[in-house]
Amino acid sequence: MSILNIASKNIVNLPRYAKRMIAIAVDLGLCILCTWLAFYLRLEQFIRINDITILAVLISIFIAIPIFWLFGLYKTMFRFVSSAIILNVAFATFVYGLLYFVVVGIYGIQGKPSIYGLQGIPRSIGIIQPVILFLGISASRLIIMYLYVNTFALTNFKNKRKVLIYGAGSAGRQLLSSLENNPEMKVVGFLDNNDQFHKQTILGQTVYDPLRIDELIKFRAIDVVLLALPSISRLKRNKIIEDLNKFKITVKTLPSIQDIVDGKISVSDIKDLTIEDLLSREQVQPNFELLNKNINSKVVLVTGAGGSIGSELCRQIIKLKPKKLILLELNEFALYKISEDIKNIMPNLDIITLLINVQNSSRVEEVFKTFKVDTVYHAAAYKHVPLVEENICESVKNNVIGTFLIAQIAMKYNVSNFVLISSDKAVRATNIMGASKRLAEICVQALYHDQEKNTKFAIVRFGNVLQSSGSVIPKFKKQIKKGGPVTLTHPDVTRYFMTIIEASQLVIQAGAMSEGCEVFVLDMGESIKIRNLIYKMINLSGLTVKDSNNSNGDIEIKITGLRPGEKLYEELLLGENPQNTYHDKIQKAQDPFIPFNQLKTDLDNLSNLLEDNRAADVKDKLRELLPAYQSNSKIVDHIYKGQQIFKNQVKSYPTVNNKENKVIRIKTK
Repeated sequence: MSILNIASKNIVNLPRYAKRMIAIAVDLGLCILCTWLAFYLRLEQFIRINDITILAVLISIFIAIPIFWLFGLYKTMFRFVSSAIILNVAFATFVYGLLYFVVVGIYGIQGKPSIYGLQGIPRSIGIIQPVILFLGISASRLIIMYLYVNTFALTNFKNKRKVLIYGAGSAGRQLLSSLENNPEMKVVGFLDNNDQFHKQTILGQTVYDPLRIDELIKFRAIDVVLLALPSISRLKRNKIIEDLNKFKITVKTLPSIQDIVDGKISVSDIKDLTIEDLLSREQVQPNFELLNKNINSKVVLVTGAGGSIGSELCRQIIKLKPKKLILLELNEFALYKISEDIKNIMPNLDIITLLINVQNSSRVEEVFKTFKVDTVYHAAAYKHVPLVEENICESVKNNVIGTFLIAQIAMKYNVSNFVLISSDKAVRATNIMGASKRLAEICVQALYHDQEKNTKFAIVRFGNVLQSSGSVIPKFKKQIKKGGPVTLTHPDVTRYFMTIIEASQLVIQAGAMSEGCEVFVLDMGESIKIRNLIYKMINLSGLTVKDSNNSNGDIEIKITGLRPGEKLYEELLLGENPQNTYHDKIQKAQDPFIPFNQLKTDLDNLSNLLEDNRAADVKDKLRELLPAYQSNSKIVDHIYKGQQIFKNQVKSYPTVNNKENKVIRIKTK
């Protein structure tokens, strides 16, 4: 390492006050040097230091240093010099120049014209010296920045990731400016589809044709492509990503155009591609009339408010200005988190946070009676397929009995609208989660047709929601980050995907279209093959898949087999003839259901089985009630044997007397 590099590093590590003293010392030296050069330019010869030159230097120092201090020149970090800093130097030296000229030129005239000013100093020195001083100070700052870049940035240049910015528009140019001093990334050019930009230079960087990406990767050693295309459609973005997916590079993106318009763009806004960027479908634009219909100025209750869907529903609801929002949740931390989020977003909104189990009918009834609820969004449910499969009784209690109870209470207190959040797994169910959600749908249908139609019911079915707690996408990301393997249940498994914001908005809109008790189905676009999705995620992380075609790949995909109750593909409709609604992305259907009188008896029998924790019998009862339910998993015998032993042990405990000496038998919950 050179002496210059060592000196530069030592200066950078000095305390702030020491750096200021060095800057002041440099400017003192420049005042002396620039004054001497000004005399040379004026007299066209080098002169010896005398009283006149010393006086000119002292005047320069006594004016310059205070002026530069006031203008903040000594608070600037010189290694981050920009046009704004040079402009500040120009203003400071202009003010300095005016004062210097007044002192050395005008002050010394004493009433008669002369080419000399104060004590024989040539008046033109008052103009020449400030100009030279401006150039000298600007050059000193640029040299410091250059030394810093050469010492620190260039020494680590090999470790920097070479970047191409896709998009030479305003977003791309702002991104380039943000990355100028980035210690991790080095921009080496732009990519843009506009032919007029090709081979042109923008902010010192060449714009290339995206068709040349292959040779650029080879000859410029490109590591990362940053997408600065915030305003293009999802389909065009997907096509660009598909093209980049062929190469071993990392692809990252920027936020929305609104964030850029608002001036929020910065290096920290660069993010990994999300699953939304890989979807071919456009996000559905909401109908604001439908969004407002059942929420604006109404008392709204959300069950399961701390869950993925429930919490996002709450965030969308508060934008529509309800009169009051009631958050009903069993999980304490989840309830705290969503309530804090809402308070931060809408501090003046009247929100009620309630820790209540939806199966607690007396507490739920108290809520409806007290707050005069207008609209209910019932999102409380156990949804994780393998866990539900292993905890049949608790899951059916929550998903079926809980729904039946809260729907009954909503009818009793004349709630205007009740929306049940259902699932595509309810269609021809192969697991307990899907079967319980289908039976919950039937409960709502039967209740509606048994009442005087005071309460409108809506059932909304949709598939997988991105960013939800049960989504596999975060799991895939973690596995890729760790170097694999990425686990896939089956090579042919497919799923529908929708963003959580879009799903929540469509749930609200579908509920507003209810006229009776329709089943609303959201348009999820085309189903996606999960294996292809994993390939995209791996490739766009700058890695390759290790398989039979590429034994030297980075990430292996491991097939683990379908989980208990899991389907290869999901469906959204029981029938084949859905009806269109006046919303392009929402269809409706009328599915068959069990009459209330018969269903009530069946639910009583089911409740007895649940209370006795007879999981196998509960499963048989679901098969009886739902002919379309075809379980593809076996009950885990040791789990239910263990539960039965626990139940028998509890029942064998001695009875306990209360204060009134009445016998209370301990029951298994």
